Amino acid sequence: MKKTISLIILLLLTFTVKAQENTNQNKFRQLGQELPTPNVYRTASGAPGHMYWQQQADYKMSIEIDDKEQKLYGDETITYTNNSPDELKYLWVQLDQNVRAKDSDSHKIQTNSIKDEKMSFRSIKRLHNDFDGGFKVEHVKDQDGNDLDYTINKTMMRIDLPEVLKPNGTTTFSIKWWYNINNYVEIGGRSGYEYFEEDDNYLYVIAQFYPRMCVYNEVEGWQNKQFLGRGEFALVFGDYEVSITVPSDHVVSSTGELQNPKDVLSKKQIDLLEEAKTADEPVIIVSQKEAEKKEKKKASKKNTWTFKAENVRDFGFASSRKFIWDAMGVPFGDRTVMAMSFYPKEGNPLWEQYSTKAVAHTLDVYSKYTFDYPYPVAQSIHSKWQGMEYPMICFNYGRPEKDGTYSKRTKYGMIGVIIHEVGHNYFPMIVNSDERQWTWMDEGLNTFVQYLTEQEWERNYPSRRGPAYKITNYMKGDKSRISPIMTNSESIHQFGNNAYGKPATALNILRETIMGRELFDYAFKEYSQRWMFKHPSPADFFRTMEDASGVDLDWFWRGWFYTNDHVDISIDDVQWFKIDTKDPDVEKPLAKEEANQREFIGDIRNKTEIEQTFAEKDNSLLDFYNKYDPYEVSVLDREKYDKYLASLSDEEKEFLKTDYNYYELTFSNHGGLVMPLILEFEFTDGSKELQHIPAEIWKIQHDKVSKIFYFDKELKKVTLDPYLETADTDTNNNFWPPQSQPTRFELFKQRSRRSNNSGNPMQKANKAKKKG
Repeated sequence: MKKTISLIILLLLTFTVKAQENTNQNKFRQLGQELPTPNVYRTASGAPGHMYWQQQADYKMSIEIDDKEQKLYGDETITYTNNSPDELKYLWVQLDQNVRAKDSDSHKIQTNSIKDEKMSFRSIKRLHNDFDGGFKVEHVKDQDGNDLDYTINKTMMRIDLPEVLKPNGTTTFSIKWWYNINNYVEIGGRSGYEYFEEDDNYLYVIAQFYPRMCVYNEVEGWQNKQFLGRGEFALVFGDYEVSITVPSDHVVSSTGELQNPKDVLSKKQIDLLEEAKTADEPVIIVSQKEAEKKEKKKASKKNTWTFKAENVRDFGFASSRKFIWDAMGVPFGDRTVMAMSFYPKEGNPLWEQYSTKAVAHTLDVYSKYTFDYPYPVAQSIHSKWQGMEYPMICFNYGRPEKDGTYSKRTKYGMIGVIIHEVGHNYFPMIVNSDERQWTWMDEGLNTFVQYLTEQEWERNYPSRRGPAYKITNYMKGDKSRISPIMTNSESIHQFGNNAYGKPATALNILRETIMGRELFDYAFKEYSQRWMFKHPSPADFFRTMEDASGVDLDWFWRGWFYTNDHVDISIDDVQWFKIDTKDPDVEKPLAKEEANQREFIGDIRNKTEIEQTFAEKDNSLLDFYNKYDPYEVSVLDREKYDKYLASLSDEEKEFLKTDYNYYELTFSNHGGLVMPLILEFEFTDGSKELQHIPAEIWKIQHDKVSKIFYFDKELKKVTLDPYLETADTDTNNNFWPPQSQPTRFELFKQRSRRSNNSGNPMQKANKAKKKG
C-alpha cells in the first residue's frame, strides 16, 4: 500500500512540475512577475497615480569659459524641494564630468585589442590619454555660507544635511567648481571643444558641466548608479537661470531664452530675430562674412549672456566666435517657437540649406504624434562627430568636404541626426525616462518617431532604422552577442541595434501590423501626454499602450523586449482538398481521370517491348477481374448515394453542391518569436487575396500550427509576409511552391592603389563637368 501511495504522489509531483514548465514556456502568459505591482503612485493602467510625486531642483548659475586655457569655472545655488513622503538625511548629486578624471572607472574598464597587428593613431592616443577632466570641487556650502559635509564617490557626491529634509520642505546650498574642458575630437566625449588650427579658434559645446541633482523617486530611491559613459542620465525637472561669460566676440546658444539681448546683440541682430519669427525661410542673424571677420581678430573683452529656462531637466550651451546663426519661427497656435541653427563656415553649404528647416520639420511631426512642443526655442549646433541632446539645444555632426561637396551619406546623416537629436526634446527631455537604467525608453522611442519624421521629409528617405526588414541581420546573429532590450544600459551588446534599432522596429511592427495605425497612434500619444514632465518606467509604457488600445500585448513585450528570440516562420506544407460529394456519377469519373494522369515509366516501355503477355496467348486465364472497371457506376452505387442524401439536411446538401478548394497549410516557428501570419494567396486566374491571421494562432502550439483556407478559385502560389512586415530573418522558406531568393555576388578587378576613381559623387560630377 505504501508503495502505491508513493507512486501516486510521485506522479502528481511530476505532473505539477511539467504543468509549471509548460506555463513558464507559454509565450502568451501575462507579464505578471516581470512588472512591478501597481500602486497609488503608478496605476495598473500605466497612468500616474493619484498620489504620484516627483522632486524639483532649481538652479542659479554663473559660468565662465577661459578661451585661452580651455577651462570652465562655475558656481551654482541649488534649491531642492522634497515633494516625497520621505524624510531625507542626505542628497545625492551627479558629478558626470568625473568620468574624465584620471582615476575614472570608465578608463579602467575599457577593453582593447590590437587586431591584425594594427591600431589607429586615434586609438593609441586614447590609450595613452592622461587628460584630467574631472570636477575640481572647491566648496559646498549652505545658504548661510557654512560648509556642508560631503563625500565624493567617483561620479557621485553625497551631501550630508545638518537637519533632516522633511516632506514638502526645501533646502538651498551652493557648489563652486572648475574643470579642464576636453578636446572631444581627439579624446572623445559628449561635450567639449573642437580646435580649428587654420584660424586658431575654438568651438565649445558644453554639457554635463555642473553638479546636477540625482533623481529620487519611489521606483529606485536615489538613482545614484555610477556614470560609466554609456548609460546616460536621470535628471530632475526645475527652473534655471544661468549667466555665461565668454569673450565678447562669441555667440552663445543655450537652453532657455536670452534675458539680456541688448547687452550682447546689436540692434540689427535683434531686429533680424524679430523678423525671423514670421519668416517663411530662415533669416541670417550672423552671416558667414561676419563670422569670418571675427575669426581673424580675437576680442580681449568679455560678455555675459543670461538665459532662463522653466521646467527643464538639464541645461547645455555652445559658444564660439565662428558661429553663423540663422532662425525662423514655427507657429503653435498663438505661440511661436524659434527654430535656430549655429554653425561654423565649415558646415556650409549643408547647414545653411538644411539645418533650421530640419528643426522646424521635426517640431511639426513630433508634435503630431505626441504633444505640442512646449518650449520657446529649439536649436541645432554643428559640431564635428557629435550627436547629443539637451533641452532646447542639440549638438550634431554632418560636415561637407573642404571644397563644399558632400556625399549622400553625409547629407542624409546630417538631416537624420538633427531630426533625432531635436526629437530628444520629447524623449527624454519632457517624457523624462531613466536613461541610466533603460536606454531604449528614450533612444528606441525617439528613433521610431525619427523614422516617421524622415518619411515625411521626402519620399523614399533612406532611413537607417525603423522598417522591419532592416533589423533581420542583427536578430538572426550570434545569440551570445544579442541582449534582450530589457537590459541595463551598461550591459548591452551591439548598443545601436539593441537600444535604437530593435525597439524602433518593434514599435513600427505594432503600428503597421499588430495594432494598426489608428489604435497605435492614439495609445502612443496617450502615453506621451500622460507622462510629459514626469518620470515613466517601462511598465508605464507597456501598460498604457494596452490600456489605451484595448489590445493585449503582453506576448509582444515578452518576446521582443525580454528575450533575444528572432522571427523565422516557414510554410512547411500545403495540402489541397475538395469535398467528396459521394455522387458516383461525379466522383468515379474524377477518380478515373486522376488515376490516369501519370504513367509509370515501366508501363510505358512495356507497351512496346512486350509483344504479347502470357494471358493474351491463353484466354482461359482471363476472368471477371480482367474485364471489371472499378470506375463504372453501378445501380448499387446510385442506391447508396440516394440513401446518403436522404440522411442529410437541406443545409448539408447545399455544402455538397459547393465547389470550394480547401488548402491545409502547415507552418513552423523556427526563431521563437510568435508573430501574425500575413499570407498572400495568388490564384491561377492571376488574382490575389491577402489574409492577416493574428499572432494568437500560436497561443497553444508555439512551434507548429496548421490552418485550413478555402477558396472558389484554384491556388497557384502562397507567400508568407509578402510586404516584409514581421522582421522574418529567412524569407527563403516563406513560399509555396518553395522558392529560393538569390544572393547576388560581385565580380571585380583588383584596383590599383593609384586609381583616381575616388571622391564622393558630387566631386566626380564636378570633374566630369570640367572635362566636358
